[in-house]
Amino acid sequence: MSFFKSFKFKGTALLSAVLFLSVGLAACGPAEPKQEVGGSTAPAAAQAGALHKVKHAMGETEVPANPKRVVILTNEGTEALLSLGVKPVGAVKSFTGNPWYDHIKADMQGVTVLGEEGQPNLELIASLKPDLIIGNKLRQEKVYEQLKAIAPTVFSETLRGEWKDNYRLYAEALGKKEEGDKVIAAFDKRIEDFKTKAGDKLKQTVSVVRFMPGRTRIYKQDTFTGVIFKQIGIARPASPSKETFADEITKERLPEAEADRMFYFTYETGDGKGNQQEKEWMNDPMWKNLNVVKSNKATQVNDAIWNTAGGVKAANLMLDDLYKFYDIKQ
Repeated sequence: MSFFKSFKFKGTALLSAVLFLSVGLAACGPAEPKQEVGGSTAPAAAQAGALHKVKHAMGETEVPANPKRVVILTNEGTEALLSLGVKPVGAVKSFTGNPWYDHIKADMQGVTVLGEEGQPNLELIASLKPDLIIGNKLRQEKVYEQLKAIAPTVFSETLRGEWKDNYRLYAEALGKKEEGDKVIAAFDKRIEDFKTKAGDKLKQTVSVVRFMPGRTRIYKQDTFTGVIFKQIGIARPASPSKETFADEITKERLPEAEADRMFYFTYETGDGKGNQQEKEWMNDPMWKNLNVVKSNKATQVNDAIWNTAGGVKAANLMLDDLYKFYDIKQ
């Protein structure tokens, strides 16, 4: 066999071997990436389904159109999910309660507790394999990058009075904008009903006082109660302070809480310090000499519902209270 014939034969054999090897490697190559959601091992693309973009406090994020495993990292966000028929797989604990507020605990059976709003447990969150995480910039900005590495993450901006803004964002992130609009519309309809029936009673000034461990506050317009009062049209007493959230006061400033009506509540976490502050101040002559107190127009209400929970369920329960205290039929 000549040199050229020999080379031609060997080259053909070599080429055949390379092609065979290439086909074999392609057949045995890495499979399509998979993710486990609820025990499933279907391909990630099939699991994710349709996506939609949501603009939020940290930018823009693509989220599943119909998320199944949602983690929520704020108290008011928990109420939003529940009102939209979504039970989270994990949620931060309520500020008071063990671990949930009384008005939501029946709906939160079996939900994993993820620590506090200010310090959620990242390892526990990851172990739940969420397909959507909802949080808040004010509370969790420092761990946003870690959260979005776990799952698509949407953040609301703040947690003060305007709870409806957050609610609409959460509904959009869940792919339930229409349902969310209906919930808000139903609440607004109740507000209009209350306004109509209350009439001139709305001209009575109303102050809001909160007792906390070691401090006392007068709550203003940019608070959960303040925003709802403003929507109703409830008159507020004049204030020497320009602060719109709350004034932390001494006993000497108690006359600033004078009004035709007062609602007060106490933040008590279980160590007795909130209740101690309430008792000390209410036994003080400065408190007892307030006209609103002497006329029995100072009413104690639930702290979780009137302030701390801050969500749509609490808003409706607070409105229930107002119907009762103003002697108005629903």
